[in-house]
Amino acid sequence: MDACFWEKYRVTVELHVKSKKAVDYYLRWARNLRKYFPQQSLTTLSKEVVASYLNLLTKQDRFEEWQLEQANDSFRLLFSECLSLPWAKPWPLRIADFDELTATPEKTLYRSSTSSKEFKDTINFDGVDLHCPGLLERIRTVIRTLHYAYATEKTYIEWICRYLNFINLKEPDSVGAKEVNKYLEYLATRREVAGSTQRLALNAIVFLYGKVLGKPLGDIGAYAKPKRPPRLPVVFTHDEVDQVLEAIDGTPGLMAGLLYGSGLRHMECVRLRVKDIDFARQQLLVRGKGDKDRITVLSERSLEPLQKHLRRVRELHNADLKNGYGEVYMPPALTRKYPHANKAWGWQYVFPSANLSVDPRGGKVRRHHVGGSNIQKAVKRAVLENGLTKQASCHTLRHSFATHLLEAGYDIRTVQELLGHADVSTTMIYTHVLNRPGIAVKSPADRKIKPTDD
Repeated sequence: MDACFWEKYRVTVELHVKSKKAVDYYLRWARNLRKYFPQQSLTTLSKEVVASYLNLLTKQDRFEEWQLEQANDSFRLLFSECLSLPWAKPWPLRIADFDELTATPEKTLYRSSTSSKEFKDTINFDGVDLHCPGLLERIRTVIRTLHYAYATEKTYIEWICRYLNFINLKEPDSVGAKEVNKYLEYLATRREVAGSTQRLALNAIVFLYGKVLGKPLGDIGAYAKPKRPPRLPVVFTHDEVDQVLEAIDGTPGLMAGLLYGSGLRHMECVRLRVKDIDFARQQLLVRGKGDKDRITVLSERSLEPLQKHLRRVRELHNADLKNGYGEVYMPPALTRKYPHANKAWGWQYVFPSANLSVDPRGGKVRRHHVGGSNIQKAVKRAVLENGLTKQASCHTLRHSFATHLLEAGYDIRTVQELLGHADVSTTMIYTHVLNRPGIAVKSPADRKIKPTDD
């Protein structure tokens, strides 16, 4: 299906669905159905096949009833309104009785039959079913034992699933370095992925063999360690920083101000907690990469907006407490040691989500922090609105913080501490941005030409 078709489907959904937010979910349901049957055209799918797919969705514990109804309605608009298939008018499928309509055996939708006990270990990824009894649960257990981030858990599982697709769903411990090397070669030559993507895939596979299966790969050939090309960071001028910050309103604007004013990484800003702000000393305690803490400066221009913002956040937290909620995620060990701290004001996120959500690991209903994409989109939009041609992002504000401090004459060791770099060589890259590797260099093209005597 090309982009024109999906645009047509989007318009169809917008005409039938009032909620703008729901439109994207309708598109997602339809695209997932398309990915599940990659070898078939949507026009060739029968009522029974669609009912079988709905049947599989209902067997997954992660979907609630309203989500299944939404999926069913998205399929109705897809086949009845967009494709106008005869069997879809009137729409024959209902979530309440779709089991009765399922004529296609499950084994035609799976590579191997599965029992209800094993279903959680069978997932669909890029249109291919993966049946790995116990493997995914083993991966999750090891990741959580090692206290990896939830984002890392999701990313590693996705890359492991891609690798399992590549080896035709063989048991991973029955193959080894040769197949891994072929997969990395495939990523580089056929998929033409970036070196950073190839390294990420390698890290996930090395984790699978070394930590989960207990069979380290050893040397796996030339594609094992793709080189990371040296890149100079993009940096705003002072005027460009002002233009970008002035173009961002509300909470994203406050977050962008902290990225530049305090030199935060964007996820450090998103995960900031109330107790980490010291207004008296104008400091922030940052929980950085690798669980390393550091102190950085809090700019004066952020003081008043941040205080006003926290007053609104506290009202939201008090309302959550009255409604029986108000918990926030804390490290499990701290939760056991301080069982009531997860409702304390100091532990709340400075930038909480607008909605309550279910913790994917613990299953509790909590108010998490805002998504990291919010501030990323706001900065991108501000850069475009101001007509800036630099390939800028949230991290550009952090780069600008470091560069402007060095321009102001601050010691590089001080900048290193504020940024949380483990090695000063990482901070040294900003001296290259300044064009001051040792002395300021002036282009020979700017030499003064002596006047000639007439």
